[in-house]
Amino acid sequence: MVVMKIAFISDVHGVPSTLEAALKKADELGAEKIALLGDLLYHGPRNGVPNFYDPVKVAELLNARASQIIAVRGNCDAEVDQMMLKFPIMADYQILEAGNETFFLTHGHLFNEWKLPPIGIGTVMVNGHTHIAEKKTLSCGLKLFNPGSVSLPKGGTAKSFGFYDGQNYDIILL
Repeated sequence: MVVMKIAFISDVHGVPSTLEAALKKADELGAEKIALLGDLLYHGPRNGVPNFYDPVKVAELLNARASQIIAVRGNCDAEVDQMMLKFPIMADYQILEAGNETFFLTHGHLFNEWKLPPIGIGTVMVNGHTHIAEKKTLSCGLKLFNPGSVSLPKGGTAKSFGFYDGQNYDIILL
């Protein structure tokens, strides 16, 4: 099956309520694949403990959808997190082809607009890490897409995730 519709979810940081809202909206949009961009269970020492923190519940929600998921490791993800999940999360990047796009999935702490991976122009680099949703094209022609954070948005942005409908990708607000 060729995947056409993808939900890009990043920086959950152990908050099940906002993950559930994103998954519900992704289902309504017809998402066939869920691309997780890291920082799934642990809140991280710089973020403080978010309200309604429950990494066990987040693991349960994601494990129920393991067959739909492609994931990469975030800077807050560790081997102990992998032990909780039924799908691999320890890759630094993944390549996902869908519709008319090739997506380079990464968290953003290793590869980002200041440290570009060796990918071709036309590829969309999708990363989280900053918790700030944005969609832009660099002067070199590389397309960047950050779906923001479903749980801990920063920089005055709203809680969000990304969605690709088979032709276009955009930011979906929660």
